Amino acid sequence: MSSEPQLTPNIIAEHGLTAEEYAKILEIIGREPNLTELGIFSAMWNEHCSYKSSRLWLKTLPTEAPWVICGPGENAGVVDIGDGQAAVFKMESHNHPSFIEPHQGAATGVGGIMRDVFTMGARPIANMNVLRFGAPDHPKTRFLVGGVVSGVGSYGNCMGVPTVGGEMTFHASYNGNNLVNAMCVGIAPADRIFYAAAGSIGAPVVYVGSKTGRDGIHGASMASAEFNEDSEEKRPTVQVGDPFTEKLLLEACLELMATDCIIGIQDMGAAGLTCSSIEMADKGNAGMDLDLDAVPQREEGMTAYELMLSESQERMLMVIKPDAEDQARAIFEKWELDFAVVGHITDTGRLIVRKDGEIKADLPVSPLSDEAPLYDRPWVETPKRPVVMAGDVAAKGSTEEALMTLVSSPDLASRRWIWEQYDHLVMGRTVQRPGGDAAVIEVPDAPGKGLAITTDCTPRYCEADPFEGGRQAVAEAYRNLTSVGARPLATTDCLNFGNPERPEVMGTFVGAIKGLGEACRELDMPIVSGNVSLYNETNGRAVQPSPGIGAIGLIDNLDRTARAGFCAEGHAIILLGATEGMMGSSLYLREVLGREDGAPPPVDLAAERRNGEFVRALIKNGAIETCHDVADGGVLIALAEMALASDIGCVVTCPDPKVPDHGFWFGEDQGRYLITVPGNGADMVVRAGEAGIPAVILGQTGGDTLTVGDGSPISLRTIRDHHEGWLPGYMAGSN
Repeated sequence: MSSEPQLTPNIIAEHGLTAEEYAKILEIIGREPNLTELGIFSAMWNEHCSYKSSRLWLKTLPTEAPWVICGPGENAGVVDIGDGQAAVFKMESHNHPSFIEPHQGAATGVGGIMRDVFTMGARPIANMNVLRFGAPDHPKTRFLVGGVVSGVGSYGNCMGVPTVGGEMTFHASYNGNNLVNAMCVGIAPADRIFYAAAGSIGAPVVYVGSKTGRDGIHGASMASAEFNEDSEEKRPTVQVGDPFTEKLLLEACLELMATDCIIGIQDMGAAGLTCSSIEMADKGNAGMDLDLDAVPQREEGMTAYELMLSESQERMLMVIKPDAEDQARAIFEKWELDFAVVGHITDTGRLIVRKDGEIKADLPVSPLSDEAPLYDRPWVETPKRPVVMAGDVAAKGSTEEALMTLVSSPDLASRRWIWEQYDHLVMGRTVQRPGGDAAVIEVPDAPGKGLAITTDCTPRYCEADPFEGGRQAVAEAYRNLTSVGARPLATTDCLNFGNPERPEVMGTFVGAIKGLGEACRELDMPIVSGNVSLYNETNGRAVQPSPGIGAIGLIDNLDRTARAGFCAEGHAIILLGATEGMMGSSLYLREVLGREDGAPPPVDLAAERRNGEFVRALIKNGAIETCHDVADGGVLIALAEMALASDIGCVVTCPDPKVPDHGFWFGEDQGRYLITVPGNGADMVVRAGEAGIPAVILGQTGGDTLTVGDGSPISLRTIRDHHEGWLPGYMAGSN
């Protein structure tokens, strides 16, 4: 090998490797690595790629079910949806890049998650995203919101894939580290799923897509470290995306996948050529010999180190059958994309990297993946907070005043300003648009069959009690899918936490994993894919624990679905599920009373399942057309959302004198749904009671105002002005 810079302890530390990890590298290869080899180990062993702090706990999650075709370990999860079709989906983070350069960071996050899906052979049909920003009055928040939203929208819009929903919340814990989690769902033939394993000895290794540049080098390593005052200096590690090239790459890959040319295929995502080549060789129990001089390059003088670690976007690595090279090349050249044979599969079990006629790296493949550090980090359980019931806190102002405060608060205000920047109707299959409980997409080539998609998590619950917060994230996803009439199938997760080397932070991760796992098992929603993003903190302050859940559900008949908006006037409004007035960690407590305390509302998984099955049966049988789950802000917020979605008002009364009014209307007890039925609703209350489900009649739909008990009617126009005015006003700098 040619001479390279002498490695020093500083260089090793700059690559994110501890002294112990470096000693293990020396043991594995039996000599000092060169700089390129050090970079390869650093990329494979960083937190973002190796999950070294989380793997022990991830193994405890439920990942299997009869309808699961492929669980965690590949680019995306795959579930059977019948009729010879499969849904392919995943959610992943792009947090650090989006804080440093919000437009490109968010855009390339969207591009990356779509590649994960179409690498499996699926055509993307829908995108979602979960966005967490700092306090609205923080000087950087408005800039980040604008950049991230434009990045998400531009990439998805240019790709022609609808962005159909998501979440956005604000909290000071995200001031120095916003979160950008992107989800994509695609559809593929169930018998034509493509995997990364590439063990056919002698087969050519092919590079396709965009040329390689110096953007994104050390991106995965940057994502595995916390921020400090120098985070702006990491701007060069943010990748630059080109959605028009990715559109060509998508079409070319799917065209090639319709042939019998591909042995294995892998997206060049985190750590670029390094991670894709090693993962393919390792899964195929083989080796790989790469010639970097053959890699298409857009910059001159790139070193082996730079070529192996670049995270330039819109690239794929594939192994094809030896006799298929001409056919494959013709397809990619037709789409005006680079196509280059950059190596071949070997039986050596080693990764050989050549450049300029010299070997620049010679490493065993298996240890790079299988012997990555695995840490059982010390952790401490998050202290329990006291339960706060409605009777423990005095109401402030009138019910109507509290309603107006909440509907115009940052976390509850309308997100129309966001989703109107997204093309949520492209492809023409969007049945339910953003703003409801779950998006609904008609499945391609299956008229009348729908797929419901949702993302959920309540970080303030997870901060208060990670276990209950984890359970609630899954339960909320279950309710959102149920509310549109979908049978929940499976989940993907995106686990965003702070520095795992701090026992209190690791404790939040462990608690959330336990909660997620228990809820997924009880609700038959296995986790089939996902991502862990740690070190989301700045100067020692971690973000709120944010274990995001993405979930999909199946609708057999799109003629039998429900929507959040009232469907007619004169219908009885019925609340299903028990209400006790749980106020801990609620938005009423935070936004109206200025408090962030108390235990979150507990989740009764047996009740969640019972209530959900009852509601889905009502929708499937055509008994109800209106359904909305009760979530952030409580019953009155849900009623206001239903009224605004339909322009039909309502008159409601608190039916339970045992629960104070503010607790009944704004408490966040779990497992509840609001439905409407013709007539007085008495028959439906009886049916719910027979199923063991608490049910009460709140009032009736009608008019153009919302009236609570003896209070003054509030016009829907006034509510709408407050609800839809906050975010545009904020982005315009007027509030």
